[in-house]
Amino acid sequence: MRFKDVFSIIGPAMVGPSSSHTAGAARIGRAARQLLGEMPRKAEVVFFGSFAATYQGHGTDRAIAGGLLGYLTDDLRLPDSIEIAESSGMEISFRQGTGLFPHPNTVRLQLTGSAGGLTLTGISIGGGNIEIIDIDGFSVRLSGMYPTVLIHHMDYLGVLASVTDTMRRGQVKSGICLWTARTAAERR
Repeated sequence: MRFKDVFSIIGPAMVGPSSSHTAGAARIGRAARQLLGEMPRKAEVVFFGSFAATYQGHGTDRAIAGGLLGYLTDDLRLPDSIEIAESSGMEISFRQGTGLFPHPNTVRLQLTGSAGGLTLTGISIGGGNIEIIDIDGFSVRLSGMYPTVLIHHMDYLGVLASVTDTMRRGQVKSGICLWTARTAAERR
């Protein structure tokens, strides 16, 4: 078996108890917050598989809430994150999902912010590593380990040039970000 680095063996620095159920969940929540661009006003969290069976005991619910607050996996506020989220004005709910799911540690987040919403499905694949596999109904495969640009746009002449010009001017932050091109109606 080959490992990319020492963290593939020992796992991430984290508030436990589980790299899959807490560290991975916190990373999924944080990626969702970055994609939304703000702390959500409302978050509906649906757990599937092993996540659904153990989310309260393993702190997966608290890890997701902490990630949505922008906390890292080793943030000591993670155990209190649900209360902190609610006192910060976030309406957050958790439930168990049914039906087919792609991995035992699957979570679907439906987020609402001040400027819109986002639906995201993520899986915790072990060792604190994650994959985002669906964003707003579009199949993706993002690990959150590398800078990623997501482009949500209506296709029109010049959109690619506009994206590359925005990146050239340095207006795209590192990490996961969301860049939205103007729609045809907004260009008029």
